[in-house]
Amino acid sequence: MKKNWIVVLALICTYSANVVAETTPALLQNLGLREAPVASRDLPGWRMPNRILIQDYFGEDLSTKIRSLVKDAEIVASADPAVLLREVTNSDIFIGTCDSELLSAAEKVHWVQVYWAGVENCVHQELFKTGDVLLTNGKRLSSTAIADHAIAMLMSLVRGLDAYHLSQSRSLWDRTSPRNLLQFGEITGRTVLIVGLGGIGTEVAKRAHGLGMRVIATRGSRREGPAFVSYVGLSHEALDLAPEADVVINAAPLTSSTMAMFDADFFSAMKSTAYFINIGRGKSAVTSDLAAALKAGDIAGAALDVVEPEPLPPDHQLWQLPRVIITPHVAARSAMTAERIKALIVENMQRYVNGDPLLNVVDVNLGY
Repeated sequence: MKKNWIVVLALICTYSANVVAETTPALLQNLGLREAPVASRDLPGWRMPNRILIQDYFGEDLSTKIRSLVKDAEIVASADPAVLLREVTNSDIFIGTCDSELLSAAEKVHWVQVYWAGVENCVHQELFKTGDVLLTNGKRLSSTAIADHAIAMLMSLVRGLDAYHLSQSRSLWDRTSPRNLLQFGEITGRTVLIVGLGGIGTEVAKRAHGLGMRVIATRGSRREGPAFVSYVGLSHEALDLAPEADVVINAAPLTSSTMAMFDADFFSAMKSTAYFINIGRGKSAVTSDLAAALKAGDIAGAALDVVEPEPLPPDHQLWQLPRVIITPHVAARSAMTAERIKALIVENMQRYVNGDPLLNVVDVNLGY
């Protein structure tokens, strides 16, 4: 019987799912969020929650809104790991992050709502293997902020702002062109390869196209994309497309197929004048291979919002390499991202209580 329900849960995550209805809050409109084709009340284990545990990240505002929707349930909100670990054992719903220790102790949970898009630390948990527990995430909620960050990194590398900022910090009026500035020239007419044409990748592609770039991309599911993407290939084609690209941007989720995909072979395939930008996951790139490629001049520079390991140790060689921009995994941060996350959680809670289909249900087999 459970195998049948696993199939049903897999169907929830297919692209045949409906786009969100017009009744969905304005903050969530036009984000490409998908509504599950199966109502939550029709899934095994669905019940009105008696206890909801919230890993406190957004303050009392979120707890108050949840409390107004589920008046008969006990709402526990805490940022204390010890409290969360104690309370999760008797909770029906958990809202928070993919904390392995917490999820291992979640004996009664029927629905886990994750704040962020990344669920690589969730999908391998025993909790989700039976198909009886729903997992939803924050996919597409931070896409615009992350895409803005990626384009800012791209422009900084292309125009040498990283090198000029270093001169500024030393009070130097140095008009020497940074390495590769003259060779790369301008971004108009240049080719960007976006690995991972999902919500984030599509937003990056839209911006790059608007700046006059030729956009090519790969994705894990199908050869389809918006009209402004010149070519959409499957994931395994990324290495073959690398020599065409002047900029490679990783926007893919971390799965078994994207783990360590940016290795020595990939960097060797790139142009020596090309840049690598990582806004996806740090573990998708082999850090030692990236550093070696930068030092050898196999690629011209890199901009990284995610690295492996995180946090990057103070003595790590990446900090000192020229033409490298590092930001501490902050690309998603914006006031609008936070508001969208809260809006999604409230919307999904209302849907769950009503027994309606949820938004952003994760396919644990695919990993996103």
